[in-house]
Amino acid sequence: MKKLKFYAIGFVPGLLLVFFILNKKGASCSGYLPNSRVIAETLSKEFKYSEDFKNGMNTYKINEKFVKDSIITKGKVDFDRSNAQKQPCPDYLISYPEKNPSYEITFEKCEETVTLNSLKKIR
Repeated sequence: MKKLKFYAIGFVPGLLLVFFILNKKGASCSGYLPNSRVIAETLSKEFKYSEDFKNGMNTYKINEKFVKDSIITKGKVDFDRSNAQKQPCPDYLISYPEKNPSYEITFEKCEETVTLNSLKKIR
């Protein structure tokens, strides 16, 4: 029991210290999940828009800023309906928002560019 007390006396303050240091530096563990990785890689590439996607943006009155800042950034990648293993450019489908999605976009993520192919309003 004495060893457990000494362990707790060192472990708890050490854990708090590490938490505050990493928090100040803006470190996050959320970027390791597949959804976060696909979104981060997508946002780091040059965007190209297909004619179908441009027509959808005009129809639903959506601008590029909303697509990047909301649909892609806060969306959920549907890996069941995506083709992540396709070479050389995997296909992905993102639903936005995560709960009760109202938009779906499909895109191809290539080496240096992302081509947004379709935009659908679900409801």
